[in-house]
Amino acid sequence: MDQEKTPDHPQFRLPDPALVTRTMSEVAERGQRIVTDFLKRQAESDSTPDPLNIGGAFLDMTARLMANPARLMQAQLGFWQDYLTLWQNTARRMMGAETPPVIAEDPRDRRFKDEAWRENEVFDFIKQSYLLSARYFQTVVGGVEGLDPKSAQKVDFYTRQFVDAMSPSNFLLTNPEVLRRTAETGGENLLKGLSHLLADLERGKGRLRIRMSDDSKFRVGENIAVTPGKVVYQNDLMQLIQYAPTTPTVLKRPLLILPPWINKFYILDLRPRNSFIRWAVDQGHTVFVTSWVNPDATLAEKGFEDYMQEGIYDALTAIEQATGENQVNAIGYCLGGTLLATTLAHMAAKGDTRITSATYFVTMTDFAEAGELGVFIDEEQLHCLEERMQKHGYLEGREMATTFNMLRANDLIWSFVVNNYLLGQEPFPFDLLYWNDDSTRMPARMHSYYLRHMYQQNDLVKPGALELLGEAVDLRRIKVPSYLISTREDHIAPWKSTYRATQIYAGPVRFVLAASGHIAGVVNPPDSGKYSHWVNESLPPDPEDWFKGATELAGSWWPDWHRWVTALNKDQIPARVPGTGKLPAIEDAPGSYVKVMATD
Repeated sequence: MDQEKTPDHPQFRLPDPALVTRTMSEVAERGQRIVTDFLKRQAESDSTPDPLNIGGAFLDMTARLMANPARLMQAQLGFWQDYLTLWQNTARRMMGAETPPVIAEDPRDRRFKDEAWRENEVFDFIKQSYLLSARYFQTVVGGVEGLDPKSAQKVDFYTRQFVDAMSPSNFLLTNPEVLRRTAETGGENLLKGLSHLLADLERGKGRLRIRMSDDSKFRVGENIAVTPGKVVYQNDLMQLIQYAPTTPTVLKRPLLILPPWINKFYILDLRPRNSFIRWAVDQGHTVFVTSWVNPDATLAEKGFEDYMQEGIYDALTAIEQATGENQVNAIGYCLGGTLLATTLAHMAAKGDTRITSATYFVTMTDFAEAGELGVFIDEEQLHCLEERMQKHGYLEGREMATTFNMLRANDLIWSFVVNNYLLGQEPFPFDLLYWNDDSTRMPARMHSYYLRHMYQQNDLVKPGALELLGEAVDLRRIKVPSYLISTREDHIAPWKSTYRATQIYAGPVRFVLAASGHIAGVVNPPDSGKYSHWVNESLPPDPEDWFKGATELAGSWWPDWHRWVTALNKDQIPARVPGTGKLPAIEDAPGSYVKVMATD
């Protein structure tokens, strides 16, 4: 058999000389321009040398670690014993013996999905060496005693960032899939990867902005965010979209959806097959959605109160004009849910009853345990962030996106480094990742208020600690029925933190936990047949007790929510057509606000 053509020994071919010449010429020209532009911007910047305030935490950790050398020595001995066993097992494998792994990867870890990581002795040794080292690093830093909780969380988080970055899957010479592709293409994959890298540096204006999806395949309003409807109202902060009915009769109470303004609303309207908005319309809801503006410097002074007034209150007034109804069901997603809860507490203080039920998608109101996002919230980092926002009047959209991506670095950073730069492949056209890359800016005043009063000081959960629009806010005065959907693998709004709201609201509460994460667990249509959810009619104070008594049900939670909300009021009326009420149509959905990109 011709060995060069077997799957284990692919035929090696030289790259096309013309391609090499053209690529290296482009590298020289584009690289010089990128570096020049980047250095110019750095010279104009007065950013601090440690904007994430990491150094202090690691210095404290190191001092405490050195104060207990016996613990460090014990960890080192365990590491070297495991490493010696790995050497012995690898030698035995090379002699033909079967040996169990010293350490096994998580079956869900996609970095090591290639069979060579298990079947080839050398790559199996590289993989296990890395896993042992990663475990050693994390055991050492996780075992340091005496660190304050914030420093301990920061040290743990950035240690994992370092460990993830050092994975052998991220490097050419230690990734069997990349080596195989390099042999098959004669290195053309690396030339293409270099071109992709330069393009991403150009997109980020000198900072790496990794392309996660083939964005040429998507157009907002053409093949995503295509549920028919009309913009019926707009102000400085939002456009209000009313969607066209698909049923002859509709529920009397309209449905108002408040997405987060950290992202664009069409996460709930990606494609017809996974659109929550379209599904809700098909169930007979008259759906209204706030499409938030992508703010620029002219909106720098817009604050949290403005989002309450120009977001929820103006939307309620507009809905009444459009439909004649002064009572609605409301949904808030993530930060939109925090806004909804805050406004409901304000409405309770005023005796305003226009919102008759509240649904919260993965929403935190008690930020005492805010998860890994808390790593980025301390006085030093907030001060640095506020200084940057004051220069422009807003927070750059990419900064928030980078923070979220770091929470799942292997999935949202390193997998694309391997695919785009080492394998030289084009990213797959994926609607969810296209949306993830379509970032939004944050008005400086609003974002500073939100981070300080919610995340840092946790004022929202303290009765009367916040005064907004002339009223003291107390979440315990919220008496409307509440439906809370959280997700078990949420890195942004941990479900045990969102569960705390069940002990706060005064009205009846239903808590449902879905499988998967912050996005996939929410955007999970019934037809997909994916992910389960848990229900429990009782609401004990401890979320673990709730989970122990919960029943797992197959599939999407959407039908459970629909049964819950329609049980509150089943009254039906003839379908409402957008633009036929007292509010004329301004333009077709999805409107113009959502099409403004952070780079425009």
